[in-house]
Amino acid sequence: MKTIPGLGALSALAAVLLLSPPASAAALDGTWLTESGETKVAFAPCGAATCGTIQWQKTPRADSENPDAGKRSRPLVGAVMLSEIQPDGAGRWKGQLYNIENGKTYSGTLDLQSPDRMKLSGCVLGGLVCKSQIWTRVK
Repeated sequence: MKTIPGLGALSALAAVLLLSPPASAAALDGTWLTESGETKVAFAPCGAATCGTIQWQKTPRADSENPDAGKRSRPLVGAVMLSEIQPDGAGRWKGQLYNIENGKTYSGTLDLQSPDRMKLSGCVLGGLVCKSQIWTRVK
């Protein structure tokens, strides 16, 4: 019987991919520091999804840009900044991202680049215009 070179390696790779667990929201759990270093966000389960809640701000302030006038005086610490986070492939999640700088909510993705590094992207116009930043896990 003739063997095909590289078939064994290909089969091993396929087995690893098939047996690897899917992306888990638990990979996001914990506290993350925003790129600016001004805010820490804690991820935890909330209902059937995952949410990110502001845990700390270097300079605590109110949610003054919130489109809901009744929420403009609330402190940002304790506010949900990321909601409806659901797995969207290996090491990737999608959900809603609340921008505390302008009070707008965007569709977004979170891409785990390593256990302690995440790329967060918020998009408008169906994903045509996106802004990204890198967050790091707080130890």
